[in-house]
Amino acid sequence: MGIFDIFKRATAPVSRRFVPSARVKEDLFDEEFQRKLEMLALVSRKVFAGRLKAERRTKKKGSGVEFADHRDYTAGDDFRAVDWNVYQRFGRLLVRLYEEEEDLSIYFIIDCSTSMGFSTTPSAAARKFDYARKLAAALAYVGLANLDRVTVVAISDAVVARMPTTRGKGRIFRVFNFLRDLEPSGVTDLGEGMKTFVAQHKRRGLAVLISDLYDHAGFERGINVLRYNKFEPFVLHVLDPQEAKPDLKGDIRLYDCETGDEREVTVTPKLLDRMQLAWKEYQHEIERFCAKRQVTYFPADINVEFDELILKVFRRGGFLR
Repeated sequence: MGIFDIFKRATAPVSRRFVPSARVKEDLFDEEFQRKLEMLALVSRKVFAGRLKAERRTKKKGSGVEFADHRDYTAGDDFRAVDWNVYQRFGRLLVRLYEEEEDLSIYFIIDCSTSMGFSTTPSAAARKFDYARKLAAALAYVGLANLDRVTVVAISDAVVARMPTTRGKGRIFRVFNFLRDLEPSGVTDLGEGMKTFVAQHKRRGLAVLISDLYDHAGFERGINVLRYNKFEPFVLHVLDPQEAKPDLKGDIRLYDCETGDEREVTVTPKLLDRMQLAWKEYQHEIERFCAKRQVTYFPADINVEFDELILKVFRRGGFLR
């Protein structure tokens, strides 16, 4: 669903207007931001202190130290792996399999479509996109501090940019530079974008999708592509509550910032009320979809300070496990 479609739910034919404005260049990742990152990293270590390190690792059967299963012996297997106790009791040659720990791969997938960079008022332009980049940087730092493998990908209807996999918290400046250079443009098509993503990344892991989820083709397609390809989706739904009831009135011409569709409409208080209901229902629809498929979903209100929201994520236990 696109933003245009939310207005269609309220009444037909209507649309909404996004007001672009000249973006003021400022350093999203200044010293104050970096201090908050270090605090978040410390909190994450404190919250999850005492847990086994392996709980934050993916596992495969290999040559580790924790027993996993047996399989039948085949010619060429190492005799040292044979479970001789089982052979003595049952007369079967079985090979012991162990859990082998792997570093967790975390992919931050940022929606860079045009809707992420527009808003209902010039003063609020690009707030969603800036907020999304701050969330990505903060969570990436926590992942890097925990020695996970971190990759950042920007998508619209395809993968438009990719930061190669890195690890170690000293690499956070590489993440900053990558995120600074991103600009919102293009049409949202999460399904097509995710198809390209899974084709380029064969190593499975946690896929953190940061998006407003305004997709004309349906947000479901993108999430399902991740699920069907054995990634673990984690959805951060970037929300601007002002979009639920924009400051519009009278006879106006509205347009969709991504498709260019235009409509003339008379905006009344009753129409704005229906618009607000449609916007909330769309959010609930996304939440229900994720809950039914056991996909972690978290609403990210841009009016909440990014570090406060990250702490809420930690408390929910959805990111670090």
